[in-house]
Amino acid sequence: MTDERFELGLKTLTAIDGESGQRVLDNLADVSPALAEAVVSWGFGEIYARPGLEPRDRQLVTLGMLTALGGCEPQLEVHVNASLNVGLTPAEIVEALLHSAVYCGFPKALNATFTAKKVFAERGLLPVTSA
Repeated sequence: MTDERFELGLKTLTAIDGESGQRVLDNLADVSPALAEAVVSWGFGEIYARPGLEPRDRQLVTLGMLTALGGCEPQLEVHVNASLNVGLTPAEIVEALLHSAVYCGFPKALNATFTAKKVFAERGLLPVTSA
């Protein structure tokens, strides 16, 4: 990975994920710094930095995919925070997760919604009101 791509990735990660993204990198530092570098350089320096989608749209897609995968609640927590950071409202996030029940099933939609609720509580955003 190039230093330029890493720097762009770190800038993009910080703008989107803020402290949540940095915690992920910090938690990888003593076990897999290579994975942390790949997340920054490729994930954020190459993919998230692309001009084809706005950050809020990328986050909606990410919320849907993590919900569909299931078992990704720690990553979903980071991306609910990121979604709020890039301008999605709690009501929009809840609506996206409700929509996922049709395609992913209720258990995955429930798990994702409870993860979002945890983030909303931490950020003082409860109760969520409709859009």
